[in-house]
Amino acid sequence: MSTILAIDTSTEACSVALLYRNEITHDFIVSARDHTKQILPMVDRLLKQSDCSLTQVDAIAFGQGPGSFTGVRIGIGVAQGLALGIDKPMIGVSTLMTLAQGVSRTMQATNVIAAIDARMNEVYLGQFQYVKDQWQAVIAECVIKPEKVIEKVKHISQNDYCAGTGWQTYPDMINDMKQSDILLPHAQDLVVIAKNKWQKNEVINVENVEPTYLRNEVTWKKLPGR
Repeated sequence: MSTILAIDTSTEACSVALLYRNEITHDFIVSARDHTKQILPMVDRLLKQSDCSLTQVDAIAFGQGPGSFTGVRIGIGVAQGLALGIDKPMIGVSTLMTLAQGVSRTMQATNVIAAIDARMNEVYLGQFQYVKDQWQAVIAECVIKPEKVIEKVKHISQNDYCAGTGWQTYPDMINDMKQSDILLPHAQDLVVIAKNKWQKNEVINVENVEPTYLRNEVTWKKLPGR
């Protein structure tokens, strides 16, 4: 029976979750500027609450992005430090997929279009479908202008739910979308995906962890001579 600690600071939310003895405990706050001060005390409280020591954890899961550049870095740095300290592997989970899992938890949705406000009149976008006990990407995650979203997504149906702050900021990206109350990623959803990845041995060594910075990739591709 696996024990997985999950950390997410990729947006203005700061959350932790622990899968221990097949039960999930979690904590969640919105704290846009205090992630570095909040996250480790949250981890400590959660472990004590569950009567679980850090050395009992089999893997550290983390929000891989996309999201806030600083937030993603903070989450990965903390997760790396914890994993290095106990010599355990890590599990990276998409922030957008975590949103989809949240809508599954609250609305039993199996089709989700997730969008996070990326500032600069753009959103981070992902479309997901739950097939054979796992989330699959219908389109590759991307950063995109809100007015281009309708052209990018595929197979829009009355069963599709929306999730994320992108829809709150740009409500007209696609008309008549089913609304969900999931605006920010929760570690309790991240740890569910991480459990599935753990069972498939989809783990990462500490030194090989990489964030998902979609905007940086797009900017890099636009550089002349590259």
